[in-house]
Amino acid sequence: MSTIEFNCHFENLQHKLLPFAYRLTNNLEDAKDLIQETAMRAFNNKEKFEAGTNFRAWMTTIMRNTFINIYRKKKNRATTSEPADSYVFVNENHACDNAAHSNITMTELHSIMNGLDNIYRKPFLLFFEGYKYEEIAQAMDLPIGTVKSRIFFARQKLMESIQFHYAYDTTAN
Repeated sequence: MSTIEFNCHFENLQHKLLPFAYRLTNNLEDAKDLIQETAMRAFNNKEKFEAGTNFRAWMTTIMRNTFINIYRKKKNRATTSEPADSYVFVNENHACDNAAHSNITMTELHSIMNGLDNIYRKPFLLFFEGYKYEEIAQAMDLPIGTVKSRIFFARQKLMESIQFHYAYDTTAN
C-alpha cells in the first residue's frame, strides 16, 4: 500500500475510529492519542496490509493491541504516593474478632493474583483496575460472557487461595 493510499483510507476511517478508541479509554484526549499512536503504527507497517482485506478491521486490531500495550506499560510504571495504610482492605461496617486476619496488603493480594492462570488473571486485573466488562471484552477480543465467567472464576480462586494461605473463612459474616 502506498503512502497516498494509506492516507486516503485513514482519512476516510479516522472519524469512525474515535468511538472505538473512546470506549477503550473513557477519555476523549486519551482516545485521540490512541488514534494517533494507532495511525503511526499502522503507517509504519502499511506494507503488511493485504490489499482486498478490510482496512477498518486491520486498524481496529492495531488499535486494540496498541491500547493493551499502553495499558501494560502504564501498569508496569505505576507508582503510588499513598500512605501504606491505604493498602489495607478495611470494611468499616463489619467487625471481626481478630482484625489481623481480615487485613491483606495490596502486595500480598498482588502476589496471590500472580498465582492465577493467565486466562483468569488478565481479565480480573483489568476489572480490578476499574474497566467495565464490555471494555475488557473488546480489549481482549473475547465474548462478554467469557470475560464475566473468567472474572468469576478468578474471584473464586482468589478466595480459595486466601483461605488456604491465611486460614481465614471469607464466607463468614
